[in-house]
Amino acid sequence: MRSGIGICEDAFVAYVEDRVIHDADAHVMETPEWIDGHAGERLQRYVRGHFSAGGVAETMAEIDKSRALHADASYRAADQAEVMLRKNWRATGSFLPDDRTRALDHLGFASQLVFPTMFNTMIEELEHGDDDDLTCDLASAANRAHLEFCADDPRLLPVAYIPFVNFDRAAELTTEALEGGARALLMPNRCPRDHAPSHLAFDRVWAQAQEAGVPVTMHVATPELVMPPQHRNNGLPVEPDFHGGGENFRSVSYMAISAAPIQTLSMLIFDGVLERFPRLMFGVIELGAVWLPGFMRQLDAAFAAFERHEARLKKLTLEPSEYVRRQVRVTPYPTEPTGWIIAESGPELCMFSSDYPHVEGGRNPLKRFDDEVTSLSSEAQDRFFRLNFEDLMGSSFRNGVLA
Repeated sequence: MRSGIGICEDAFVAYVEDRVIHDADAHVMETPEWIDGHAGERLQRYVRGHFSAGGVAETMAEIDKSRALHADASYRAADQAEVMLRKNWRATGSFLPDDRTRALDHLGFASQLVFPTMFNTMIEELEHGDDDDLTCDLASAANRAHLEFCADDPRLLPVAYIPFVNFDRAAELTTEALEGGARALLMPNRCPRDHAPSHLAFDRVWAQAQEAGVPVTMHVATPELVMPPQHRNNGLPVEPDFHGGGENFRSVSYMAISAAPIQTLSMLIFDGVLERFPRLMFGVIELGAVWLPGFMRQLDAAFAAFERHEARLKKLTLEPSEYVRRQVRVTPYPTEPTGWIIAESGPELCMFSSDYPHVEGGRNPLKRFDDEVTSLSSEAQDRFFRLNFEDLMGSSFRNGVLA
């Protein structure tokens, strides 16, 4: 198997060209005017005042530089050769919809699950504020813009953000997103401000997703919200993040990245959501997977310890880890021991992801993952690169073919 861009005589070939691979984590890189056709003045003003990846002025300058590069014929001439080397707004198809199909041709993925970037973090921060209408209205506008971006290429599977600040608005936004063509929903990976993500009132969201055959996903968002802010007050100089900036994770916050999805999955399982909605799939995306084997064992240990005393646990018809195997799919980071994770947790859980076009995905995630799973059976490898994603996406695929 070939991993990475190579040269075939005098022509470049796609990054993936020898097998079917689905990309469970890809992104758009939104621009400040992204929602203008879908939002009024209040939302537009809020977005322009909060459009920051390490500083509003720095972000705007980088976007302006990227616009100029994409308008340069000599820059575009190298699109295919540098498809995995250019990152964020400089990447092909990161914010220009006509270019995204070209990028996907160069990449060679059979499909991409496409998440927001800027609006993911912006809305997550709003969810823990005090303006529920702003939170939900911004999600609605951002979702409609996101669906529009992905509409012209069926290989682009758009994810719509559903804030969980308000029960009624969550159900309404779910209806709007599904009717608009969303192929997956994005729920907050952290516990909502005033209630559990497993609250019975969210059954209206789960029922719609299950009926539509659309998965619900969680995705990493704002690093500053992963841990209490006092962890940064350690008397030491501020460390840069791993690509030299200031807006991403560091080693200590990375160690806590799995806390939110573990908490949320535990509630969804123990409070019976996966029992009540047995065909509803959940994807845990860009939140790592090295925690997965221990989490499954801890779920079963907690069940054994508390089942006799808790009425909710008595209603479960499966061991908790079996709900994970049946209904949860997870993306490891390329720096994690993916082969070990699969061997310890089972072949039906993990999926390939590139994180295109984010810096965090690296320049050659395919090679990293190929090296990690090389000792696994061909069946287990096919599950990792293809079949587990098709399981997650449900009715998006018919007999393994993108519907």
